Amino acid sequence: MPIISVKNLVKEYKTYDRREGLSGAFLDLFHREYKILRAVDDISFDIERGEMVGYIGANGAGKSTTIKMLCGVLYPTSGSIVVDGRVPVNDREAHVRNIGAVFGQRSQLWWDLAAGESLRLLGRIYGVPKPEFDARMAEFEEVLKLKDFLKTPARKLSLGQKMRCELAASLIHNPKIVFLDEPTIGLDVAVKQSIREFVKRINRERGVTVILTTHDLRDIEELCSRVFIIDHGKQVFDGTLDALRAKAVDSAQLTFELAHELAKDWSPNGLPQIGVEWKAKGAALTAILSHTAPPRTDVIRAVLDKYGHDVEDIEITEPGIERIVSKIYNG
Repeated sequence: MPIISVKNLVKEYKTYDRREGLSGAFLDLFHREYKILRAVDDISFDIERGEMVGYIGANGAGKSTTIKMLCGVLYPTSGSIVVDGRVPVNDREAHVRNIGAVFGQRSQLWWDLAAGESLRLLGRIYGVPKPEFDARMAEFEEVLKLKDFLKTPARKLSLGQKMRCELAASLIHNPKIVFLDEPTIGLDVAVKQSIREFVKRINRERGVTVILTTHDLRDIEELCSRVFIIDHGKQVFDGTLDALRAKAVDSAQLTFELAHELAKDWSPNGLPQIGVEWKAKGAALTAILSHTAPPRTDVIRAVLDKYGHDVEDIEITEPGIERIVSKIYNG
């Protein structure tokens, strides 16, 4: 049985357009023109225990709204949500004991308390026995490198330090499900990598189910085997990374490094041209292959036949996730 089951989920907001100027504000007191905004529009999916799913979309697509409904913070307008056998908004106290959440632009730490005190207080709120709390804190200190700043007030933490504490706070009660909403936003490369390694570890060792929303598609490629894409509230893709790559316009890119620079008036005469776009710059010759192109081996053989020993290196690049997702966003 799936640990998360979402059926025909809809979330609507009632908004109104403000008129401009003082006269417009006066008119709004007596008559407002309302409209319905559908932030999430009839989406359905199931997530199995222990899965790591990337939930992505452009700004305003409905990602955070969905996560808040899964956490029990927002009521859905219609449809159903069942998380680990519970309806989140109907049984919130029991529900939140089984979930953890990190919102990259929100904090669950107390602003003026030391980070370690915030974590200790959260442990008390969740009723974590002291031996379990101490064991988890020891693990967090080792893996997330928290020891050096646990006595620092949250307001004085750097963004990377704060995010590592947020991860610890979301996992202090050993939840079955973790929602990570933009967990690496604004972080440097080293901190991002340490967070990714930590998420992999809790998934591998504890079987924690992870739902990740992010604009950094490297997070998706490193962590998630499955991707769910939402655009303007509607579900547009649900499948594996390989299935997503199969939607690419380009199937691969081949780059040949030659021993000499190519002429400015270079042309692809003698090379495959159906389904292949050729680009020449300096000593680099690039073939962008579409799905109608010949097999890669045929393209490589043709270049070797033409240039022979002048070919010093060949690089094969698979279609990037960012390029594919960008094309989906753009229709």
